[in-house]
Amino acid sequence: MGFASFMPIQVRAVPPGLEGKDVLGSAMTGSGKTVAFVLPILQRLLQERGPGGRVAGVRALVLVPTRELAAQVETAVRDLARFTQARCVLVIGGASFSNQVQALRQGADIVVATPGRLLDHCGRRTLRLDQVRVAVLDEADRMLDMGFMPDIRRIMHSLPRERQTLMFSATIPPEVERAVGEFMRDPVRIAVDPPASPASGITQMLYPVMADQKFELLLAILNNTKIASALIFTRTKSRADQVARFLTNRARPVAVLHSNKTQAQRDHAMAGFRGQKQQILVATDIAARGLDVRHISHVINFDVPLHPEDYVHRIGRTGRVFAVGDAITLMGLEEERFVAAIERFIGATIPRCAFPDFPYRVPPHLTSYKPPVSHHFRLRRRIARSSRHRFRR
Repeated sequence: MGFASFMPIQVRAVPPGLEGKDVLGSAMTGSGKTVAFVLPILQRLLQERGPGGRVAGVRALVLVPTRELAAQVETAVRDLARFTQARCVLVIGGASFSNQVQALRQGADIVVATPGRLLDHCGRRTLRLDQVRVAVLDEADRMLDMGFMPDIRRIMHSLPRERQTLMFSATIPPEVERAVGEFMRDPVRIAVDPPASPASGITQMLYPVMADQKFELLLAILNNTKIASALIFTRTKSRADQVARFLTNRARPVAVLHSNKTQAQRDHAMAGFRGQKQQILVATDIAARGLDVRHISHVINFDVPLHPEDYVHRIGRTGRVFAVGDAITLMGLEEERFVAAIERFIGATIPRCAFPDFPYRVPPHLTSYKPPVSHHFRLRRRIARSSRHRFRR
């Protein structure tokens, strides 16, 4: 598979995983977390194999937040298990339920699943979890942020108590800590990178522009920049479709990925982008976590994300596995406060740039946003009033 050495998260997570310990791993996206949990699973299956090299029932369960990430993990499992008898089945929404049932009946050692479809199978008794010995929560912070906690709780409490649990996440917010306390037993904690740090090979640039000129600036950047392939992020599904139509109408064919697309459309979009049939993929934050496409040279934030963590995950789609890439953010006037929050989160100022020869209607402001002094006085007064009110209560 081309691996010459282990990456830091693998060096630290594989040994306790092999020992059967619970592991809570935190590392930046693109750092090799998938291999860090797949290898211990495969080693355990090989040690427990019965006659004919197979074990009875599903022995390992991997839960992921999105269908695309599930398909990517399943591909990694198949590649790593190629010369073993281990069988992996993908269980995701939007795909044929009957085909999944048939695959499960043929025997599955490892199931990679999204929570909703997994519960459908359990409810119809087409999948049993009573033999699971290893459970993995991948991109745990994303799953909890997407509101999957009730489903995850039902799934985890249906598993045998005597199991190994591996949880991997780019960040460890309070929601993940609560899940750790509920589902894990004295886990080995591994934090390879500061959760707010973008990959070191990513060059970040910020282009201030009036909102109604974003489309023209995007086209100018694409037409005048040497781009191998670009992933363009928008805040909403309708905005993704709007950007895609704009570029397609200007002879820039693109693939589009968001949750309103059918599974077949999503698979087609990812296949075209991975195979470089389309140079550009326009997507919502459904593509911000875990997707591993090595040839992405540029990430473009058409809309500034509302949450600083999403910025780090978005730009992590380039500069994969210690490669290099460019992250470009188009910032409208009303988005300055979101950029300020991002800069506080990553502990750095993103350089402001003006694109050469672009006909700006309003000259871009190339210094970082600083709240006026009066803002600090108003904030201090609000805090003081709030404190007095709590004291009286």
